[in-house]
Amino acid sequence: MLSRLQDYFSTHLAPGVDPDPEHGINLAAAALLIEVARADVAVDEAEARCIEDLLVATLGLGRDEVGDLVELARAEIDEGASLHQFTHLINQHYDIAAKRRFMEQLWRVAWSDGRLHHYEEHLLRRLAELLHLRHHEFMKAKHAVIEDDRSGA
Repeated sequence: MLSRLQDYFSTHLAPGVDPDPEHGINLAAAALLIEVARADVAVDEAEARCIEDLLVATLGLGRDEVGDLVELARAEIDEGASLHQFTHLINQHYDIAAKRRFMEQLWRVAWSDGRLHHYEEHLLRRLAELLHLRHHEFMKAKHAVIEDDRSGA
């Protein structure tokens, strides 16, 4: 694990290296999804599987690459990276439609265990603000996820 982290940082984030923005954006997205899963203190199997499935589906990466990305994102979070760093990257590279879809993904992680903890909802509200989404966009994403779940979609 440590050698993979060192390789990643030396390849993508070393001084004088022009970082690949796609890696940073993917890392930011993964970190925010993980933060939502951690908001209720325990990441259960449904949340972890949901994060992996979302990243595979949206980033076009294989399961092994997504596993590495999730490990890197967890390490970034554990090192104290802030929500602002991650949302700043998302804001720089996502248009409003992409941010709306991403908010829906964040809600999918929170709802993946079939319940919504108030800490998760609080974090999601904060992320919506940091992503410059309006309240109705925040609520639309929430309702879409819950309705999809109830309809079996």
